[in-house]
Amino acid sequence: MQTSGDALARRLAALSPERRAAVERLLGSRGSGLVRVGRERPLPLSFGQQRLWFLAQLDPGSAAYNTASSLSMRRVEVGALRWALASLVERHESLRTTFVSVDGEPFQRVGVAGEVPLEVRDVESVERAREVAGEFARGPFDLQAGPLLRAGLLRVGPEQSVLVVCVHHIVTDGWSMGLFFSELSALYNARLGGRDAGLPELPFQYVDFAVWQRRQLQGERLAELLGFWRGELEGLSTLELSTDRPRPAAPSFRGGSVPLVLGPEVTRALREVAQRHGATLFMALTAAFAGLLARYTRQTDIAIGTPVAGRSRSELERLIGFFVNTIVLRCDLSGDPSYRDLLVRTRERALRAYAHQDLPFEKLVEELQPQRDLSRNPLCQV
Repeated sequence: MQTSGDALARRLAALSPERRAAVERLLGSRGSGLVRVGRERPLPLSFGQQRLWFLAQLDPGSAAYNTASSLSMRRVEVGALRWALASLVERHESLRTTFVSVDGEPFQRVGVAGEVPLEVRDVESVERAREVAGEFARGPFDLQAGPLLRAGLLRVGPEQSVLVVCVHHIVTDGWSMGLFFSELSALYNARLGGRDAGLPELPFQYVDFAVWQRRQLQGERLAELLGFWRGELEGLSTLELSTDRPRPAAPSFRGGSVPLVLGPEVTRALREVAQRHGATLFMALTAAFAGLLARYTRQTDIAIGTPVAGRSRSELERLIGFFVNTIVLRCDLSGDPSYRDLLVRTRERALRAYAHQDLPFEKLVEELQPQRDLSRNPLCQV
C-alpha cells in the first residue's frame, strides 16, 4: 500500500537536484506551526535530547557524547576571537542551554549570553597540540551546571595556532558544527575588518523546535509514522557479523575509524549507475555495503542505520542544535539479486524511509521494544 508520503518521495526523486531543492524548501516553509515560546520557565527536551539526558544520568562522567572539532588558524587576534565566540553563543541559544531535573523529569533552560571562557595555551609542537586537543575533548560536561561548550586556543608559535572546540552532543550535531565554524569565521573576520558579519536573523531557536516536535508527534501523525516503521521492520533479525575478538558485555566507546577513499574513476562510475536508476550516490554505496555484509554474514535481510539531518523545515537549516536522527534502511538481498537490482530495491526502501524520517529513533525503539542486549545497539548493528 502506497501512502501519500511514498508518492511525494517518488515525485521529488524524479526532479532535477535544483528543482527538488526548491520544492523541498517551499514545502518546508508552509504550515510549519513553529512559534516562539516563552523562555521564563524550563522547557521540554526534544526526543533526541531526552535520550542523551537519560544516558548521561547512567554515566555522568562519560565523554561518549562529546563533539570535538579543531581549526588551524594563523596570526590569531585573541580579542577578536573571544568576541566572535561570545557573539555566536548570543546568537544560538542552544550553546547557552543547561538541563535541570524537576521531580525526575528533565527540562532545558536557556541562560543569558556572556563571555565564553577561552583557554589559551602555548605548546611546543603540532604533535603536542594534538595530544592536548585529545585531553581537552575527553573532559566530561555537567549538563545541569554548564556550560556545554568549551574552547581552547593552542599556540604552536607566533604564526600558527589550533582552535579546539568541544560541545556536548545534546546541543549540537554534525550539521551544527559546520554552521558553528562557518559563522564563527564570519564573525571573527567581520570584527577584524570593522564591519557587520551579515548573518541572517534567526526567527526561531532550538527550544521552539523541541516544543513543536512534541506537539507534532502525537495523534494521527504519530500513528502514521509508527504504523509505517512497524511494518517496515517487522521480523527483522539481528546481524550476525563475525568479529576478530570477543564482543564485550557493554560498549566501551573506544572505537576507531579506518577511512577508505574511492578513486575518481570508481566514484564517477557509481554516480553514473545511480543516475541511470534514479538513485543517489549514497544509495549506490549503501547497496554495495549491504552486498558486502550479506557476503560476510550469509544473511539476506540486512539493516543499516544511517543518520538524517532532521531539518525538514527551512526555518531549522541555520540553527545549531541536536536535530540529527537515525533511520533504519532494510536491504533485501533475497533471490541473489544483481547489483543493479539491489540498487533499485535499496532506492525504493530509502525513499520510503526518507518520507517517514520524522519519527525519532528513540521513539521507534520504545514502540517496537526489541529484545535488549547491552552489547548491541537496538534494531541495527552497522
